[in-house]
Amino acid sequence: MFTFQTLAFRSHLSLLVGGLLAIHAALLAAPATAAVPNPIVSGPISQTVAPGDPSHNYIFFSSNHDLAGHGYVEEEFFIQGTANRYNTPNQTNPDATSTGTIISSGNPYKTRIVVRRPADPNKFNGVVLVEWYNVTNNFDAENVWFFNWENIMRSGYVWVGVSAQRVGVNALKAWSSRYSTLDVTVGNTVNDDSLSYDIFSQAGRALDSPVGVDPLHGLVPTTIVGTSESQSSQRLAIYLNSIHTLTNLYDGFLLLSTIGQRIRQDLSTPVFKVLTEFDITGFNEANVRQNDTAKFRTWEVAGTSHVDQHLRDSREPLELRDNGVSTEATNLDPAPPAGCGIKPVGTRVPTTYVLASAYDKLVQWVQNGTLPPTAPRIQIATFGNPSIPVRNGLGLALGGIQLSQMVAPTRINSGTNTGPGACNRWGYSIPIDPTVLHTLYPSHDVYFNMVIRASKLNAINGYILLPDLVQDMIDALISNVGN
Repeated sequence: MFTFQTLAFRSHLSLLVGGLLAIHAALLAAPATAAVPNPIVSGPISQTVAPGDPSHNYIFFSSNHDLAGHGYVEEEFFIQGTANRYNTPNQTNPDATSTGTIISSGNPYKTRIVVRRPADPNKFNGVVLVEWYNVTNNFDAENVWFFNWENIMRSGYVWVGVSAQRVGVNALKAWSSRYSTLDVTVGNTVNDDSLSYDIFSQAGRALDSPVGVDPLHGLVPTTIVGTSESQSSQRLAIYLNSIHTLTNLYDGFLLLSTIGQRIRQDLSTPVFKVLTEFDITGFNEANVRQNDTAKFRTWEVAGTSHVDQHLRDSREPLELRDNGVSTEATNLDPAPPAGCGIKPVGTRVPTTYVLASAYDKLVQWVQNGTLPPTAPRIQIATFGNPSIPVRNGLGLALGGIQLSQMVAPTRINSGTNTGPGACNRWGYSIPIDPTVLHTLYPSHDVYFNMVIRASKLNAINGYILLPDLVQDMIDALISNVGN
């Protein structure tokens, strides 16, 4: 006989079963989280010859800067383990912000990381910058380091480069037997770089929680930042949009020169975009702008090219030493009419100054919640592909962060050039005619005061750091402008 109690029991049971089924369905629909394992680390890998030796038994792109003079040590390590393959939905769509899914697990890999760290632990500022190597030119290029090496060493950062993609790893293997055991393709069966995201995560894990060999030799980081430039910023944007919410390993991200990618706005981790004038106009960033939020910032730097002269000065000697040719520069600078339409190529507005402050502000943001200052955007006359910026009578872009080299110009710096191949993104920097300079600056004091006012304002606004303000003052003081 059924009773009221029996009916009540069945009702409660039905609700319980229904609730369990709903929870089960939700778990099936939710993306699986991905625990990041520790890779096996070996090294440091011995370097038996000096950089440039024909045997190539040294670190590819071993730095030519005076690391020892800055109190820094450079070492290379191999990391290996098994990685997840990820599906990253619609990764060619700039609006794609879908969480990724694991395709398969247990895929073996072996790759390398390069570490540049303070030799004295007391000089370490507690922050590790982990750079995803750029492989635009079919080899590993550490473009963030090239842009900002002075600030990295003066501030006490650890810099780590990660070889995550098959193009770069295969180039290493072809370059030297030193790298013959590396493989990120599971024996050439996975050639879509779908392992690269987990490799980047595991590199971060090896730095944050080392097991066995410690690549940082006992340095304990308080903050680990994922960073990148251009092609690798495109990859890191995918990582942010599709993978980071599954792993939550990095404390913050700085993307230099993304290529028209929006970043999902529900992240709990601070994300900083730093963009050159060319990125805004030529790489579609003007058309995918996003408002600043409590977890997102964009700074745009007027008068800057995607590849500037500062980067060229750092990178091209290594290309010539290790590859025998400077890949893109080969066709940039020949005598007219060959090469780029406007010469010299490569802007001279120091993107590195703004980048240095952006890293500083990102670290404060991560560590104590201090929001970075907002910055004006470059003014756009016509949105399109490319977009056209508003320019003043001299031809200089208006809006954005205006460094002293734009406020008190002695050269016309434009982020966009003309000509074949990569010319457009290298920009140009033309000296201003002496007659025009005399009109602008009838005396050296006029020029000097204009530079100092502009630089002080940028320092007060937080767009440049004190050492770069001082350098601006020194450069203006010893110049002969207005004399």
